[in-house]
Amino acid sequence: MPRRKPTIKTDVIGDLDLNPEVAIDDYRVSRQQDQFFVKPPNWDSAGDTIEMLYIANLREYDAMKQVQSQLLKDAKRQTAMNVQRIRKMYKIQERLRKRFVEVNGFIKDCADKKRSADKSIREETVLHEELTKEIDECKISVAELGTFRNALKATVDQYQPYERVLEEVVKVSNIFTSTKDCIDRCDALMLAQVEINKLESLKLNEIEEMRQRMVQITSDAALTVLGLKNDLARLDRSYVNSRATCLKWEKILSTCKDTTSHYNLDKERMLDGIQILYRMLCKRRDIVPSYHSYEIDHIMTFAMREISLLSAVLQELEANKGDKVGAGRLC
Repeated sequence: MPRRKPTIKTDVIGDLDLNPEVAIDDYRVSRQQDQFFVKPPNWDSAGDTIEMLYIANLREYDAMKQVQSQLLKDAKRQTAMNVQRIRKMYKIQERLRKRFVEVNGFIKDCADKKRSADKSIREETVLHEELTKEIDECKISVAELGTFRNALKATVDQYQPYERVLEEVVKVSNIFTSTKDCIDRCDALMLAQVEINKLESLKLNEIEEMRQRMVQITSDAALTVLGLKNDLARLDRSYVNSRATCLKWEKILSTCKDTTSHYNLDKERMLDGIQILYRMLCKRRDIVPSYHSYEIDHIMTFAMREISLLSAVLQELEANKGDKVGAGRLC
């Protein structure tokens, strides 16, 4: 019996956890539906006979056979249609595959052509830029040469008197054979002067570098000597500390050595005393010593037993002596 609200307990009139006037509505709604609640037949209504059940089942069986035959026909028709569709799809797929291969080849050819065209464009662009730079450089060189030509003409016009002077000097002098010889010798002198100046500056630089190197070496040597002095002082302090430590440990070791030797001496004396006591006890008992000096446990056991016996004897003697003294006093 479905409920619109969750309940805990139910009864014939509805919910026990709700008031009756509230639960009766749910009960009426529940009684009016047949999906989740099956109404039993009345007690006086006749049930279906076997013949009626057979007829109903036979009708249901015929209806199901008709539905089955119809479904088989539909399935066969759908199968034939699917076969035709598959064939058509295979044909379309084959055609599309061929078309794809053709288009793919065309695309690859276009891509190769595009790459080759891009490569050619890049090469031509680089070549064009190089040629443009060379043309600009040639223009600049031509302009500079024009300027130099004008300046050279002005210089030639300016030094024309000096040329006449040089010619007169060559005529008068016996050293120079021609004007060119005079100019070459002057150039040689100027070049020699330039080389001498360069060599002088080079040597001065070398001398300055040597001086700086010597100063650096001297400072490094001073620092090294100072470091060695510091190391020597540190070693001296370490030596003093080590010497003091060695003396202290020497005293400690000598004390340990003396203690060990005294302990060994006391041990030997004690063992000798135990052995002497053992022999005295054996002599007192008038027996031959049977234990060796290294059997200390047995010797000590024997000595303890004998000493306990002697103590008992002494106690007995003292007790007897006390009794005698008391008896004498009574007398």
